[in-house]
Amino acid sequence: MAKGIPIATIARLPVYLRALRLLSERGVNLVSSEVLASSTAVRPTKLRKDLSYLGSYGVRGVGYDVDYLTHQISRAMGLTQNWPVVLIGIGNLGQALAGYGGFSSRGFQIKALLDADHTKIGTVVGGHAVRHISELERVVAENSNCIAVLAVPEDVAQAICDRVVNAGVTSILNFAPTVLQVPAQVQLRKVDLSIELQILAFYEQRKSINTTTLSNPA
Repeated sequence: MAKGIPIATIARLPVYLRALRLLSERGVNLVSSEVLASSTAVRPTKLRKDLSYLGSYGVRGVGYDVDYLTHQISRAMGLTQNWPVVLIGIGNLGQALAGYGGFSSRGFQIKALLDADHTKIGTVVGGHAVRHISELERVVAENSNCIAVLAVPEDVAQAICDRVVNAGVTSILNFAPTVLQVPAQVQLRKVDLSIELQILAFYEQRKSINTTTLSNPA
């Protein structure tokens, strides 16, 4: 747990935050737990329990103040400040991440792009010049409390991860299709697109099997 908040609740807070921002963009000032829960695909009781960890109980018959609840969740998640991000690996995925404009509005600012390919060094991606991976330790020293994003090939991912950890980084987001080993004090999150696609394929196959079974009953 982080400050008494269950891990499952922490995982749902960004979902609530995204829904609240959409409501705010539509000019909605107050939202009931039922409406907010419906827009995030959770039960109202679970949503109210999650938000109670933040000290936010809403007003019976009125609901939650959208802007205030957005601030509460943002503060709890540490998003009221800008977090420096170091992106390592500027292949196709890395370039897409570097060019994504949604980071800055959510509290994250890309500070450096690093790659080992000499043909990429000095090229500008997403407004940042790509620097050589040899500058990793210097970049981390220049950006305290930075978050490292790894979009590197599988065969070098662990070595790069070790360097990142040894440089002092304690938060890592890994896009490489491999399991990385880190010390207990390092927070590691993994995004594996191939696994997510395989899970979707499983459900698609199940739907096809069910449809065939219904069409051809025994």
